[in-house]
Amino acid sequence: MPYQIRQSTIADIPALLQMAEASRQIMRKSGNMHQWINGYPSEEVFRHDIEKNNSYILTCEGEPVGTFAFVPSPEPTYASIYQGAWIDESKPYYVVHRIASYPDKKGIFDAMADFCFSHTDNLRIDTHRDNHIMQHLLEKHGFTYCGIIYLENGDERLAYQKIISQPSL
Repeated sequence: MPYQIRQSTIADIPALLQMAEASRQIMRKSGNMHQWINGYPSEEVFRHDIEKNNSYILTCEGEPVGTFAFVPSPEPTYASIYQGAWIDESKPYYVVHRIASYPDKKGIFDAMADFCFSHTDNLRIDTHRDNHIMQHLLEKHGFTYCGIIYLENGDERLAYQKIISQPSL
């Protein structure tokens, strides 16, 4: 079943929180015990994404099944990268944050990536070292591991980038 993607609204916040909790449980079951802790992502985080027009929701037959934030550059925590380098540091890019879905929904990452690459040719994503599911998805979809970045709170994240070349006319 194909997914529809639209911008999230304030009315979607309960569904976004439910999907975040479902994803948190997926992380815990796969051994990722330290990502999305202490109530993150919170209602306030989702509200901020919505107010900035950066929050998106995937639906199937009208029911919410996934979410992500699609944020234009610059991302302050990406200004410094360690033990590696970005593929390209000069081009504008978008960042994907807070990907969440229900465990029985397949193809969410595919739909999200297709949507994002229909709006940009340069995408960056970071993930926790213990998030092996996300690392697998990133590698499967042709993202290149670029190095380590640090969040504002000092937490380490593995940084990935993918640039697609635009067809010449």
